[in-house]
Amino acid sequence: MLTVVGIAVGGLVAYAVYFDYKRRTDATFRRQLRKEKKRVIKSQTPSEASASIGGVDANELRTALEKVRQEEVPAGPEEKEQYFMTQVGMGEQLCAQGPAFHLSAAMCFYRALRVYPSPVELIVIYEKTVPGPVFQLVMQLTNMDVKDRVEGYYDCFPPKAMNVAVKTVDVPQSTVAGAMMRKKVLVCTKDFQPGDLIYKEEAVVTALDTDLQGLGTHCSHCLRAIEKDMAIRPTSDRFNSVYCSKDCQIRAKTHSQGLLFTLDSALPEHMATEVPDSHETRDRAQAAFAEYLTKTGKAAPELVARFIARQVSVETAKIMPPQLLATPGGSANPVATDGGDYTLYDHLERLRYLEVTAPAEETNLLKAVLQLALPGLEQFVTEERHASYLGGMAYNAFGVCYGGGRDDKPTPTARPEDVEKTRTPYGTEKQVGAGFYVVSSYLGHSCKPSARPSFSNGTSELHLIANHALKAGDELTVAYVDVTQHEENAEECRRRRRMELVRGWRFACTCSRCAEEAGSGGETDGEPKDESRVSEVVMRVEGA
Repeated sequence: MLTVVGIAVGGLVAYAVYFDYKRRTDATFRRQLRKEKKRVIKSQTPSEASASIGGVDANELRTALEKVRQEEVPAGPEEKEQYFMTQVGMGEQLCAQGPAFHLSAAMCFYRALRVYPSPVELIVIYEKTVPGPVFQLVMQLTNMDVKDRVEGYYDCFPPKAMNVAVKTVDVPQSTVAGAMMRKKVLVCTKDFQPGDLIYKEEAVVTALDTDLQGLGTHCSHCLRAIEKDMAIRPTSDRFNSVYCSKDCQIRAKTHSQGLLFTLDSALPEHMATEVPDSHETRDRAQAAFAEYLTKTGKAAPELVARFIARQVSVETAKIMPPQLLATPGGSANPVATDGGDYTLYDHLERLRYLEVTAPAEETNLLKAVLQLALPGLEQFVTEERHASYLGGMAYNAFGVCYGGGRDDKPTPTARPEDVEKTRTPYGTEKQVGAGFYVVSSYLGHSCKPSARPSFSNGTSELHLIANHALKAGDELTVAYVDVTQHEENAEECRRRRRMELVRGWRFACTCSRCAEEAGSGGETDGEPKDESRVSEVVMRVEGA
C-alpha cells in the first residue's frame, strides 16, 4: 500500500472482521486491551515524553526493520491475538527501562502493528499512550517499510517469467499544449517472432454476460462453452450460476460466489460466527443484488463485487490450515510477484481508471450483501471507493471472445455513450463475458497493435500473442476496439474506432495509424482528450 491509511483499508477483510468482532464481543479481550493501554500510560514519565530520539540513526532503523521483516508472523487469528498482546506488553516494559531501550520497545510496538487489522486505529492509540520518542521510532519504521514497498513494487511485478516489465514513459499531455505526462506501459523483455506466445494470464475475476447467465451454455467462472445438458447447477445459488466442472464450481465458491450469492459462511468453519435470523435477510439482499446486475446488464458492477469478495478470500486463505489450501481455489494470492507482500488492492490502486459516479442503489445493494455476509465489511465500500473500483474495471476489463465470438448478443437499448465497453479487438458485441487481468491492464491501445489477446483455449485465460517481430524493450500494445476496416473507407473506419475509444475510454488515439490516416487535416481542437486518471497518491509517490 502507498499509505498507512491504505494498509487499514487492505486489512478490512476476513481476519480484520474476526479481530474486530472479538474486540466488540469478548469482554475478557476488551479488558485485556484496556489494561495494556493503562499500563503503557502509567509507564510514561515527563522526561520520556520530551526526550529526543537521538542516538538512533537510519542504519540502525534499517537493521531493526530487516530483523522484524525476517521474523515469522503467526498465521491463525488466535495466535495473532496472543502475539499482539505479548508484543504490546514487552514494548511497555522496555519503555519503562529508559532511552537505551527505546528502539527495542519500538520494534515490539511495530511487531504488534504488523498483525493488527486496523493499523490507523492502533497508531492513534500509540500516539496517545506510547512515549513520544518511541512513538516517533515506530512511525519511522512504518514509513520506511511503506516506502520500500512502494519503490520496490515494480521490481517484483510483473513476474520476470512473464517476459514483460512495466516501464514509465513521457507522453504528450493532451489537455495542456506542449505539456508532458508520465504513463506506465508494458514492454517485452526478450525478442519475439510473429505468432509467438508472450505470456499467459489468469483473470483475477470474471463476469459472464448477464443474458447468458443461467442458460447452461457457458461456465459462470471460466466462461467456457458447455455442451448441452452438461452444465453443473448448484442447488442453492441466488445468481443462477452454472459451471463446466466441479473444479470451477469449487473455485468460484471459494473466490467470491460463496460470499455474494450463497448462504454459506464467508469464513472458515473454525472462525465462523452465526448471526441470528440472518439467513432470510441475507437471501433477500442477494436476490435484490442479482436482480440489479441482470437488469443493468453491465460487467463492471459484478467485477467489483467479485473483486472485493476475492480480497476476503485471499486474506482468509492466509489463516487457513495448510491442508485446506491444497483444495481447488485455495491458493493464497491470485497475482504472482517475485517477492514482496502485495495485496489485490496494491495492484488495482496503481492502475489507470475513469472518473465515474457509483449509482447509490448499486452501492447500497452491494453494502447490504457484504454486511450480511461479514458484519463490518460494508464499511469498506464507501461511495468514493466504490466509484474508483467501478472506474478501474471500466478502464481495464477485457472482453473474453473465442471461436470467432458470438453473434446473438442483444442489441443495446442505451445511448451509444452509455453502452459498456471492454478491451477486445473483436468488438464488445462478440464477447461472452469480461475479465480483469492485472498485468494485461498495463497494455496500451494502438490501432496498429504489436500484440493481441487470445482466448484460444476456450476459457478466460488470456494469451498475449505477438503480431509482428518484437525486440526486447519494445512497447506492447493491443487494440481496445475492432480496428479492422469493414464495409467502410479508411476515413470512416478511423472515425468509428476513435469514437468508440472516446466513448469507452475517454481518450483521443495518438497511434501512428491514426496519424497517417488523418491526412493533412490533422487533429482538431474540438476532439476529446485523455480523461483517464491515476490516484493522486500514485502520482505523488511514483510520478505516474
